[in-house]
Amino acid sequence: MNIKIYTILAFLVVSVMKLEGGNPDRQGQAGASELLMNPWGRSAGLHSMSTSSVMGVEAMRINIAGLSRIKKLEIGVSNNRLFSGTGMNLNSFGLGFKMGKSGAFGVEFASLDFGQIPVTTVNQPAGTGGFFSPSFFQLGLGYSFTYANKISVGMLMRLVSESIQDVSASGFAIDAGVQYVAGPKDNFKLGISLRNIGSPMAFGGEGLSVKRNNPDPAGGVNYELTYDARAASFELPSMLNLGVSYDFYIGEENYIRGLTNFTSNAFSRDQIGAGLEFSFQSLVVLRAAYKYDLGSTDLETSNIYTGFSAGGSVEVPISKGGANNLGIDYAFRSTNPFKGTHNFTLRFSF
Repeated sequence: MNIKIYTILAFLVVSVMKLEGGNPDRQGQAGASELLMNPWGRSAGLHSMSTSSVMGVEAMRINIAGLSRIKKLEIGVSNNRLFSGTGMNLNSFGLGFKMGKSGAFGVEFASLDFGQIPVTTVNQPAGTGGFFSPSFFQLGLGYSFTYANKISVGMLMRLVSESIQDVSASGFAIDAGVQYVAGPKDNFKLGISLRNIGSPMAFGGEGLSVKRNNPDPAGGVNYELTYDARAASFELPSMLNLGVSYDFYIGEENYIRGLTNFTSNAFSRDQIGAGLEFSFQSLVVLRAAYKYDLGSTDLETSNIYTGFSAGGSVEVPISKGGANNLGIDYAFRSTNPFKGTHNFTLRFSF
């Protein structure tokens, strides 16, 4: 057991050493930025900084190690209204279920909706009357295992696909994570997650082909040749999260959770933040957090999600004894620029 734990920790440490974290000079050089978007309401209310305490289907987006801390089965659906005023949405579906006593397997699907974009050309810059919508989606498959209810480890592989008319790109990303809990009521929690480690992606397809006249027509006969333009490849937005939290209990079921998190971004500035979460009778949860960019805060190199976030959850029992619950989550995250992002999530726990 210890050998397996140390192997995973060593993998995380070696992978982190290969990252060039906190480098604003590389801002904009990574692609597939939808991998950084969090559709789930509970963790979004804490600015995605719940690395140490996240559990259930949303752990597949923050720290896969928390997936195995579900009861038996959890289903989640979400709608994420991105950057208010842009008309963009991120929709997601997650399913997690126990495998044996300590393991859990999960599936997460997310799709980015850009709305209807007018088709324009050089000769018709005002639009041709047609519309198109890019297709960006992700499919993740993950597994997590908990040892002695103290240490959880997990790994997830995610397919990334981006396409627009006759041009597309696809790739794979790997996430890995560890969680550790201690204390009489598991008060102390520590989490480490490494996300979006994968091979470079590159666009290709007929949309990058152009026809030009043959520069040296044989026998005076003019004809066209097809030339393929090779698109440059791009990296995935790798990141490392380190988080700790502590639960201060007020009575048997009420608690205040304080947490802090450090994010090392390979293609943007590092971030640090802290948050609070108050749980009342495991029925109502309120949360708020603040995230800050380390270093210069000029707009050109700052991360879009900085500043304040807040949210809440309501747990509605749907069976006697509270074994089965319906969870309703909402979160708001401030953005710079735009007018913030709204998250809505429904969860079913069995």
